[in-house]
Amino acid sequence: MAASFRPSRSRFGVVLPQGWRGDLDHLSDPVEQFEAMLGVAREADALGFDSVWLYDHLQPPPTFECWTSLAAVARETEHVRLGQIVTCNLYRNPALLGRMALTLDALSHGRALLGLGAGWDEDEYRAHGYPEPWPAVGERLRLLDEGAAAARRVAPAIPLLIGGQGERVLLRLVAKHADACNLTDPPDPAHYRQKLAVLARHCEELGRDPAEILKTAAFNAPTENAVETLAAIMDAGIEYFVLYFGPPANLDALRAFAGDVMPRLP
Repeated sequence: MAASFRPSRSRFGVVLPQGWRGDLDHLSDPVEQFEAMLGVAREADALGFDSVWLYDHLQPPPTFECWTSLAAVARETEHVRLGQIVTCNLYRNPALLGRMALTLDALSHGRALLGLGAGWDEDEYRAHGYPEPWPAVGERLRLLDEGAAAARRVAPAIPLLIGGQGERVLLRLVAKHADACNLTDPPDPAHYRQKLAVLARHCEELGRDPAEILKTAAFNAPTENAVETLAAIMDAGIEYFVLYFGPPANLDALRAFAGDVMPRLP
């Protein structure tokens, strides 16, 4: 792989409040909502987090669109990498997506990541006029295979993360294409140990060194026994965390984690 995704500042990224989870509903003005999102990004940047992330969802209102929002976040921050958790492969032409990633990388001075997934929310396809019939799961995975290859051809230097945990096909696509995987589940070390063992088998079959792939996990930041919880997941093989903090626009939880938890983990 031409690209590399390894932590440059810490093992931790922050999912920004974006509206999809109802996390901006306490604000009524779209400008105030967007500024609240930017405020969390600026704070994560200042506190030493490695990255910030947005979901690629389109509803319900006031969900802000992922890629245009990240362009704004890029110009308001200096250090954090910029990721999507994850881009729906079917929303945009994959070659166009590669050009978008290159643009984000240039305007952020080299901080773009490209997160890619098969897409699952048929309500969003329907609400935004994507033509029917929408592909079934197997076809979505086939298109993800093609989309990852196309994005890689257009933007080979942008680190590619593939999100999902299907053992037969999805994790094989990670082994085939990706610089990083992303697994999402409650913080259970046994779950991650199982998924990473499957990924390692796919890598062996494809002649890929699994050490080349950064193993990441995304879930709500633990509020109790955070050090012990995260250390146990690291022992299971996860190397990097993408965390959602609540209350989402309240910076106290972010500051407490950066001050009390991050220094106590390797």
